[in-house]
Amino acid sequence: MTNWIDIINFGISCGGFIVALLGFFYTFTTTYMDMNSRIFFRIFFVLLTLYIASDITSQISLVILGPDFARLSKIAIFGESFFSSLLMPAMSLYLLLAAGDNPFKNVLFHIIHTLLAIYIILLIYTQFSTTIYYITAENVYNRGPYYPVLLVPPVLLMLVNIIIYLQKRGNLSKYQRNAFAIYLVVPLACMVVQMMSYGLLLIVIGSSLSSFFMFTTILSDQTEHYIKQSEEKLQAEANIKILQMRPHFIYNTMTSIYYLCEQSPEKAMKTINDFTKYLRRNFSAIAKDGPIPFEEELEHVHTYLSIEQTRFEGNLFVEFDTSDTNFRIPPLTLQPLVENSVKYGVDPELDPLYIRVSSEETDLGHVITVTDTGPGFDMDEPFSTDDRNPHVAIANIKERLSMMCNGTLTISKRPEGGTKAVFFIPSNQQ
Repeated sequence: MTNWIDIINFGISCGGFIVALLGFFYTFTTTYMDMNSRIFFRIFFVLLTLYIASDITSQISLVILGPDFARLSKIAIFGESFFSSLLMPAMSLYLLLAAGDNPFKNVLFHIIHTLLAIYIILLIYTQFSTTIYYITAENVYNRGPYYPVLLVPPVLLMLVNIIIYLQKRGNLSKYQRNAFAIYLVVPLACMVVQMMSYGLLLIVIGSSLSSFFMFTTILSDQTEHYIKQSEEKLQAEANIKILQMRPHFIYNTMTSIYYLCEQSPEKAMKTINDFTKYLRRNFSAIAKDGPIPFEEELEHVHTYLSIEQTRFEGNLFVEFDTSDTNFRIPPLTLQPLVENSVKYGVDPELDPLYIRVSSEETDLGHVITVTDTGPGFDMDEPFSTDDRNPHVAIANIKERLSMMCNGTLTISKRPEGGTKAVFFIPSNQQ
């Protein structure tokens, strides 16, 4: 006949079983957990599921099925004890790996294996004795006089794991420390209480909930680490992209300086000074973690165009109308776009190239417009993946605008000829 304790225990076990299954299936859907952790938790939740399934089976067999199922009760209780004993060594292995230690060179890990072996021997001995626990012919579970002996190895396993945790906690992240601490303390406390009183199955609910907490906490840690690494990777890629200087510009500038040294030493000196400023700004851009004042980027554009106007004297004319400068922009975004206009627009066989750069503030943000009278440029045209292709440079600019300040860049052909590029920087990003 069932009583309220049996009903509560069955409910606890079913709840723990659901938690264990959820944890197992969740390991297949998570994206950010590393492969070693994913494999560990899959095995861990399988062991936990088998442990709780054995516990549920023993409850059904002992309470509901009656005398004819004594053998099933014996097998279920053995499975319950066996599978639960494997959880601690598995956790020890993962704890040491998480701390960057070699488990097989750790003395405490070998002690854990020894304690596990002793426990399994005692468990097997119990199947042929009544001194620890036994199932009567009437299918009734009884504890023998030496029942506490069977609980000594599991308790020692937990204590050794706590020692490992205390030794290695300095090598763990904050999330890992919390996760392992909860798993080590809660089941141990539940086991001690359950040793003192035979009734509610606290160890089942304690093990399942602390296991799921450990899994979700470590998942959160690895997700945060993954996101941080992704941000660092994007920042590194952005730093590389802003330093992608076209070799043709360096070569052509140095060649111009070479000829100017003889033709016009003053222009040569001015060009060298401008080129030095240009290089300094390009190389200092890698130290920038975020957007810079628009005035700095605008000054870089002035420096670059000053060099190009010296090279293409009479073929390149520039107009600035930048009354709005009180905002920030990713470094080397406007300058490479203007450089594209010069590279693809200046041609001795065509009319002089006119470039206009303007900026204005709107209710939604800041708008920078660059227009030129060149041959025109269409982002919808087919392009190669060559870094020298203008599509690639513009794609890099768009990516950094979006990543650093949620900005946008649109490029279109002008009806009267040439290209129009519009930057938009939202006000709330400043």
